[in-house]
Amino acid sequence: MKVVILAGGSGTRLWPMSREYFPKQFIKLKQLGKSLFQKTFERSLNLAKPDDILIVTNEKHKFLVLMQIDELRLNFNENNILIEPIGKNTLPAIYYAVKNAGYNENVLVLPSDHLIGNDEIFLDTVNKSKVLAKNNLVTYGIVPKNPHTGYGYIMPGESFEIGNKALEFKEKPDEGTAKEYIKKGYLWNSGMFLFNSDLFVEEVKKYSNDVYNAFESEDIREIYESVPDVSIDYGLMEKSENVAVVPLNVSWSDLGSFDAIYDEFKKDESGNIIEESNIAINSKNNLVYAPEGKIVTLSDVEDCIVVDTKDALMICKKGSSQSVKSIVSKLKSIEDERTQFHRTVYRPWGLYTVLEEGFFYKIKKITVNPKKRLSSQLHHHRSEHWVVVKGMAKVTVENEEYFVNTGESTFVKSGLKHRLENPGVIPLEVIEIQIGEYLGEDDIVRFEDEWGRK
Repeated sequence: MKVVILAGGSGTRLWPMSREYFPKQFIKLKQLGKSLFQKTFERSLNLAKPDDILIVTNEKHKFLVLMQIDELRLNFNENNILIEPIGKNTLPAIYYAVKNAGYNENVLVLPSDHLIGNDEIFLDTVNKSKVLAKNNLVTYGIVPKNPHTGYGYIMPGESFEIGNKALEFKEKPDEGTAKEYIKKGYLWNSGMFLFNSDLFVEEVKKYSNDVYNAFESEDIREIYESVPDVSIDYGLMEKSENVAVVPLNVSWSDLGSFDAIYDEFKKDESGNIIEESNIAINSKNNLVYAPEGKIVTLSDVEDCIVVDTKDALMICKKGSSQSVKSIVSKLKSIEDERTQFHRTVYRPWGLYTVLEEGFFYKIKKITVNPKKRLSSQLHHHRSEHWVVVKGMAKVTVENEEYFVNTGESTFVKSGLKHRLENPGVIPLEVIEIQIGEYLGEDDIVRFEDEWGRK
């Protein structure tokens, strides 16, 4: 079969751990050792060859996808990463992938940010449900463990050889309604799907003709400018008469909030999720995340979520972590870049970490991977002083090329076209000191870029 992994995301619900340029599916939770995206990709390899896996994401996450697959020591065809010019919800994203999957193919759609507790049961259920995919749009319904108000529900009807006809899709309910749903045998809506690609296209043509027509164009940007913003549930699954739901009896979570993370992972004897190196005195039922090497101490604290990063601290009561969205909205309203970036920002050539900043200066540590180079660029408002602390840098300023060795430095004035490159076989590490009246990341004029950035 073909597997489609949906790997977009806004990075709001787990802020400050997640950011717009580093959403939750790429976070490496200590309890997992890998990111949710990496776990999803590995799960997909049990169902499809690497060349049969398609990943739908956006330009700012493409290189996170490549980097995290590379960390799994797998070769992956970059052409299988489909870039959406604009996020337009799940139906356009899935249709985009199906158009690239080929004719008469079984297509399994997986979000990249779901935690599944038993891969063996999941894989067995998917393989058994393939018999339904020829004539049905198959969705997977999680057997509920409790009356959860954060998930949608599916009402199963007539029994098939495996699974049931899906009679109705329900939005996220209040607690009383959720209890009623569970009594009646409803299932959680997982957002995972299996179908034949030809059937899917025909159903989209029938029930979401504006999506079908938009993709008749050959220009992907033109497509996304005209295609509606619509979910697969609203645009297709709730309308089609050929929908089956297959129960999936595994532990499952979309880790959509810090409360969900607390519910999912192992606690100590006091009900805390906290590093052993940290100290909790007379404190219970807390979730604590902090940077490695930073000690956190709690005293007489109960039912709190404490999330500390290098540039932001978030504290809230358990049960209130959905309000993180409001915090992010407030920060966006004042154009605070901490909604977008961590102190460490990943780029196609490597990464940089902001070490210090103030009025008219910023200090970064830049790591350039072997045989990689930054774009040829200039800045109108800042000059840059580079000090090489590891490796050897190849520097181009206007038409002059020269090498800068470990312990040496160079200075690039504002307004001069320049480029930094790592010609070596070990990572290049450079301390960059920016000086100028404006130090924003948008003060970049690119002349040549291997990754097509402008």
